[in-house]
Parts: sequence; structure tokens; C-alpha cells
Amino acid sequence: MSADPTQVLAFETDCHIFDGCGFPAPGLHSFLFEPLWGDADSNLYFNKTMLLALLGSIIVIGFFWAAFRKPKVVPGKLQMVAEAGYDFIRRGVVYETIGKKEGEKYVPLVVSLFFFIWMMNLWSIIPVAQFPVTSIIAYPAVLALIVYILWVSLTFKRHGFVGAFKNFTGYNKELGPVLPLAMLIEFFSNLLVRPFTHAVRLFANMFAGHTLLLLFTIASWYLLNGIGIAYAGVSFIMVLVMTAFELFIQALQAYVFVLLTCTFIQGALAEHH
Repeated sequence: MSADPTQVLAFETDCHIFDGCGFPAPGLHSFLFEPLWGDADSNLYFNKTMLLALLGSIIVIGFFWAAFRKPKVVPGKLQMVAEAGYDFIRRGVVYETIGKKEGEKYVPLVVSLFFFIWMMNLWSIIPVAQFPVTSIIAYPAVLALIVYILWVSLTFKRHGFVGAFKNFTGYNKELGPVLPLAMLIEFFSNLLVRPFTHAVRLFANMFAGHTLLLLFTIASWYLLNGIGIAYAGVSFIMVLVMTAFELFIQALQAYVFVLLTCTFIQGALAEHH
């Protein structure tokens, strides 16, 4: 039976180093939330992470709608920020990886993925929310699945069945006797390992980052008693340092996700030799 997050939180906020209680270390219970609506046992419910994902989608859509609903030749501040972000992904990621001619049609998808993931990551340091949605594996998994389906379908569409098979297996007759083994490894690497690592890379970084933030935050409160106050100060400084570091990691992981997405698309469109 999983721990009740409400009880765990109450224990964490009441516990100090000299109160006779052990350190309430963060764990899997820190990623569990009671349903805001519905019943968890029925798998039909709405909880905090779903709410944050919904709000994040509304914020991203609302931001770009507000920025571009009445575009001007001389942009205002909001339009300028939106254009800078859009152009950064378009030129710095899509054009650089796929190419301008082939990549233009995929710009909306890649821009949407980047800002959606970035927003889901940013919830980690926003007061009240304080939880990265992408630290729940289901969200990165669905995003990676979307990219995977696009990549596979593009590969078959561009190269046909035989060409796609060669693309997936890295077929190269110059490998000689090791060709069958190399093809087998490439096949499993591309069709099974690649989508898995695409999702897990984002999930694992956000999961680890949130756990570290929780660790130092709880430690700051836990040590705030007697001579432990000095150590609490050090722990609180680490909270600030980790928050600043998380800001960098959140943007970086969104960037890495879309960069890999463009790499997959480019591989699907490239001619096999």
C-alpha cells in the first residue's frame, strides 16, 4: 500500500532534528497525489499533475495567441519575445538539423513540443505548483510515442518497406560477415531502445531534480532547531543553488528532446546509402 501524501506532508512539516523523529526523506510518495476529482481505484480521476498539464497547455497556447493574434511589422514586447523563441527553435534546431527546405513543415510541431515541455518542467519552481509534470513517466512517454509514430511513418512513406527496413537496421553490405549481427543490434536499438531513452532522458532528469530540491527543502526545515540552525542555513543555500540549476536543466531538457526529435525526422527523410 502506498503512503498517503497528506499524512507524509504533515509528518514532514512537524518534524525537527531534536524532536525524536527520523529524517523524513523524500521518496516515491512525494510523486503521488490524491485525486482532486474521481476515484484513484477506478483509474478515472483528475489530480494535481493533470491540472498542471492542462494549465500549462492553456498558458502556452494563450501566450502565442496573445503574441500573434494581431501581429505588427514593428512588434511589441510580447510579440518580440514570442518571435525570438519561435525563431530560435526554427533556425537553431529545425533548420540546423533537418534543413530549411525539408524542415519548415515540422517547425510548428517542434516549437509546440519545446514550449510545452519547458512549461511542464517549469512548474517545479513555481510557488504552489512546485512539481514538474514530466517527472511522471506517462507524460514524456506519450510525447516520445508521438515522435516515434511520426518517425516510423515518415520512414516508410519516404523509403518504402525495403528502404525503411534498411534504414532501421543500418544495412551496409560492406560489413561482410558481421552484417546480420549489426543489423539485429541496429534494429532493436532503433525501434525499441531509441523511443525508450527518448522518454526516460527527460523523465529521469526531472525526477532526480525534483527529488534533490525536496531533499534540501525538507532538510532545511528539519534542521531548523537548536544548533541545527547553522546547518539549516547551508541546506537552504543549496535549495537556492539547486533552483537556479534546475532553471538551466529545465530549458536544456526541453531543448534536448526537440533536438533528438529533429534528428529522428532527419534520419527518416535522409537517403539511405
